[in-house]
Amino acid sequence: MDKVLLIGFRAVGKTTVGRLLSRALNWDFIDTDQEVQNISGKTIKEIVETEGWETFRRIEKEVLVRLVDRKKIVIALGGGGILHQQEIKALKSKALVVWLKASPETIIERMLKDEKTLKERPKLTSEDLTSEVLQVLKLREPLYREFADLSIDTEQKSPKEILDLILKQLKNQNMVGEII
Repeated sequence: MDKVLLIGFRAVGKTTVGRLLSRALNWDFIDTDQEVQNISGKTIKEIVETEGWETFRRIEKEVLVRLVDRKKIVIALGGGGILHQQEIKALKSKALVVWLKASPETIIERMLKDEKTLKERPKLTSEDLTSEVLQVLKLREPLYREFADLSIDTEQKSPKEILDLILKQLKNQNMVGEII
């Protein structure tokens, strides 16, 4: 295994923890949402508003296909990236998959505090935020659970504490040597 794939809903800390982990391992870091934006030259919200979710998911899938053969990489998967099950299975065969999770209440609280989420992230449904989070989590949680090798509740943990749990798991699986 030569990758770590961080999965989970919006606002659970995938990008923050991913950056910390990549630094600790001296591996590359890829945020799939950012890669989609780099490829398209548009924000996710702009893609969805002008071309639809189908276009966003198609570009996201292309990003995942490119990452399968990359080595020594930490990947923060966009919340809905888990829907690309074939690509996730291919990545899982070469990666430790870590599900970062939080309660719907915490996710909503974090989303409301994050300017980027409020300005740049498109709505996933036509529902209000609480209903949207509950509805989408209900659909995605079984997939997160299915693919995860390690599940970490981020509720009461700092990014550093989450990092330490992942590093411990990597050492236990002999994926990395001593971390400096």
